[in-house]
Amino acid sequence: MNGAVARDLLLALQGLTVTILALQDWIPLGRFNRVKTLRAERTFTQVLTVTALQTLPFAFGLVCSSFYRYTAYPSWLYGWLWISYGAFFLGQVQAWWIPYLLPSQRGRRKSVTPNTMHLILHLTTLATLVLLAFAR
Repeated sequence: MNGAVARDLLLALQGLTVTILALQDWIPLGRFNRVKTLRAERTFTQVLTVTALQTLPFAFGLVCSSFYRYTAYPSWLYGWLWISYGAFFLGQVQAWWIPYLLPSQRGRRKSVTPNTMHLILHLTTLATLVLLAFAR
């Protein structure tokens, strides 16, 4: 895959990731998310804090990737994206998929259940990591 095409697709996936992270806990989207449940469990300040903390590292990566859209990514940006999306994906697998796929881990489920928005986010994260291999 051409590096420029990979970088354009990577920008689109990063934009989708940042959009989902920034809005998923604020805008009710029916079956896609559970805003009412979240609001019953957390205060406005807690939701705002979590939204900011989970969105800012990826927004930073998106802004920097946009700046280097027409050139090869510098090593520090490439590293930032690999570390941030890699850690994010590992967290997704550990928190969401292992408890559902391994019978010995089913007790860890608690109130966390997969929904469509998280599935889209997890697939976007995986696709971002795959494209990072071609974006340099």
